[in-house]
Amino acid sequence: MDLARVAGSRWAVEECFQQAKNQAGLDEYQVRDWRAWHAHITLSMAAFAWLVVARTLAAKGEPAPATR
Repeated sequence: MDLARVAGSRWAVEECFQQAKNQAGLDEYQVRDWRAWHAHITLSMAAFAWLVVARTLAAKGEPAPATR
């Protein structure tokens, strides 16, 4: 039963990465070392997380989170 749950959760993870590629530029990196790659991925995922929170709050009718 555990394997079925894990396999089912993979779709949600794949969907998250696809949205991050489209909205936060997750796949738009050209780097030479792992530090630059890590920085790009970290910033892209942070930006995507902020977008998800802002979209969720907007759907509830609340103001967007502060940018500071």
